[in-house]
Amino acid sequence: MLTREVNDLLTQTGADRPMGQMFRRYWQPALLASELPDDDCPPVRVKLLGERLIAFRDSKGRYGLMDEFCAHRGVSLWFGRNEQDGLRCPYHGWKYDYTGQCIEVPSEPAESGFCDKIKLKGYPLVKVGDVLWTYMGDKEHRPPLPAWEFCNVPAEQTFTSKRWQESNWLQAMEGGIDSSHVSFLHSGSLQTDPLFRGAAGNKYNQADRKPVFEVVDAPGGLFIGARRNAEDGQYYWRITPWVMPSFTMVPPRGDHPVHGHFWVPIDDENCWAWSFDYHPTRALSDHERQSMIDGYGVHNQYVPGTFRPRQNKDNDYLMDRDAQRRGETYSGVWGIALQDASLQESMGPIVDRTKENLVSTDNGIIMARHRLKKAVQAMMKTGATPPGIVPEHQQVRSVAAVLPADKPFAEACRDDLRVRPGVKQTSV
Repeated sequence: MLTREVNDLLTQTGADRPMGQMFRRYWQPALLASELPDDDCPPVRVKLLGERLIAFRDSKGRYGLMDEFCAHRGVSLWFGRNEQDGLRCPYHGWKYDYTGQCIEVPSEPAESGFCDKIKLKGYPLVKVGDVLWTYMGDKEHRPPLPAWEFCNVPAEQTFTSKRWQESNWLQAMEGGIDSSHVSFLHSGSLQTDPLFRGAAGNKYNQADRKPVFEVVDAPGGLFIGARRNAEDGQYYWRITPWVMPSFTMVPPRGDHPVHGHFWVPIDDENCWAWSFDYHPTRALSDHERQSMIDGYGVHNQYVPGTFRPRQNKDNDYLMDRDAQRRGETYSGVWGIALQDASLQESMGPIVDRTKENLVSTDNGIIMARHRLKKAVQAMMKTGATPPGIVPEHQQVRSVAAVLPADKPFAEACRDDLRVRPGVKQTSV
């Protein structure tokens, strides 16, 4: 279990909190590129790390992310007119460029220099892959652009979605590195979900519900190995990379696309669950892409016009007790994404970790908490750069493999756990 003080340290991400300052050292996914599809399209509200922001794309295609509220009277710029290289407040006509700099106040003479004194807080917004990324930290610490494989393969090989999850980021992320629950919570979906079924490794998940966990340090975080029994005295390994602070990657199944997540704080009681699928060496098939759009795999269905899941706590996640009784879904909730989210949200907005009773299969979670605590304390005390920021730390893959019993996974899969352009994922 954690003390109250450590739980607060790891879960609070405002600008004045240590973990909030650490999150601001990384590039964070802010929007899908499709949310700002055209020059001068409507602006979009964004809330990240407790800050209410507005995103827009100007007449020259430049992306801007800045304080949501006009510096004059505090009107939300979501109502603004996106026109002629700037966003104009509809109340009194104050206009801002993509950096947040005020460039026109109609009531003031241009020669007065008044505009030069007015600037909203702004952050860079950069397109890499199908995601718009932002960096919310100090300029002197700005790292290289994201180097994750999923957002650097050709567009036909990747698909990304996001959903609003009504829980703190940490309990969502901890679900992403907990491989032991797959044998229970997702057991029905392994047989029916088109992005999971048919993989040879599924039988090991179902036959051995008592995995043994081994966790090793990685430059950017951890490699979390879950070992299950296989034939001839061998072991089936599912190896999950966790890269600080919130990147997780699901071990692959056969030749299905590889899944993964970012868990990005909206505020301390909500987070964005970003989910991606990609294949390192081939285009996604039309069937695979449509399955993702339809909410299969790690994706979900939506309340129309929003990023809130169609299944949510207001409708009890559309739980089907009959399907649960028949074994079609272990929890009665449809879809892998919402099977996870429903249980994580059930813990409350911020789970009280002082009441936990952890076991050996929680070793990855225990070590991840320790790495987070150690990194944030070192950053605050000595200014140390947190792990996971440099591109080399982001060049990781997940692995599913059957190995001889005497082969440590970290040694046997050393090359497989790194990105190798032109080489497909190692999978069973």
